[in-house]
Amino acid sequence: MIRSSCVFALALCATVPCQAQKPPPGYPEKPLRFVIPYPPSGGADVIARAVAPGLSTVLGRAVAVDNRPGAGGMIGTEIVARAPADGYTFLLTTPGPLTINASLYSKMPYDPLRDFVPVSMLASYSTVLTVHPSLPVRSVKDLIALARAKPGQLQYSSGGIGTTQHLSGELLKYMAGVDLVHVPYKGGGPAFADLLAGHVPLSFATPGLAIPQAASGRLRLLAVSSPRRSPALPDVPAMSETLPGFDAVAWIGFFAPAGTSPEITHFLQREMVRILQTAAVRESLARNSFEVEAMGPEDFAQYYRRDFEKWAKVIAKAGIKAD
Repeated sequence: MIRSSCVFALALCATVPCQAQKPPPGYPEKPLRFVIPYPPSGGADVIARAVAPGLSTVLGRAVAVDNRPGAGGMIGTEIVARAPADGYTFLLTTPGPLTINASLYSKMPYDPLRDFVPVSMLASYSTVLTVHPSLPVRSVKDLIALARAKPGQLQYSSGGIGTTQHLSGELLKYMAGVDLVHVPYKGGGPAFADLLAGHVPLSFATPGLAIPQAASGRLRLLAVSSPRRSPALPDVPAMSETLPGFDAVAWIGFFAPAGTSPEITHFLQREMVRILQTAAVRESLARNSFEVEAMGPEDFAQYYRRDFEKWAKVIAKAGIKAD
């Protein structure tokens, strides 16, 4: 175990600087702004506030976290799209405003593929396919069999149209060839409350909500939405174990306005990942079921485009529209 940990640490240092690096010459000359297109306390906000203090120390400048919620994340995202590409304004977001909204809305105030440079995936998190104990299933295979036997009779809840919960359910329908009925709520809290009460039999719930209730026997966990098992739930299968290729991971990404200097974006990517890899930050994020990712600009750009195309296909297949 000690040897494995040392090998991992050495490998990490080879790809991610274990010591702070110097910023590009003459940069920065003023504070940086991280725009979060959601209210405080969400996933992107948590990551931004975990990184900002350490990055501020390295840069010798303030790093402001600016929450600009509204319009499904499009208000804050447009601010960054219209900002100068000078290395001082950036976007930290979940997939919605970029890879999902483009397929939900007929008109958007920015082009998600043209107006931004994907800099890094910083963290990811999965939902958990969760069922009420009254539903007679104990695996994804059981659920698919029941749904095929009762087409259009099983409902699943979500925090609203176009949310990760909603699209995870649609991806399940699409890949398994089953007919489930979507029940949207105004937020994840009400959706989970009705699952817990048995008013809807299943949902893709956040681990922080689902795990304690499953431990008490009030809910049953069938699978995580990531392509591999979660370290937080090693005994719970991944959806891909039954449906190969299933991947409904939500991520926190770091983006710059198109045209921003690669020298600046590569420096910030390396420093942010280094900060996220520190023990205290990793442990804090793990308690909230986040997994730190160290995906650089080139890999993230490819992943981002694949994610964009995947959700476009699922949304078109389901005929979902938000306007």
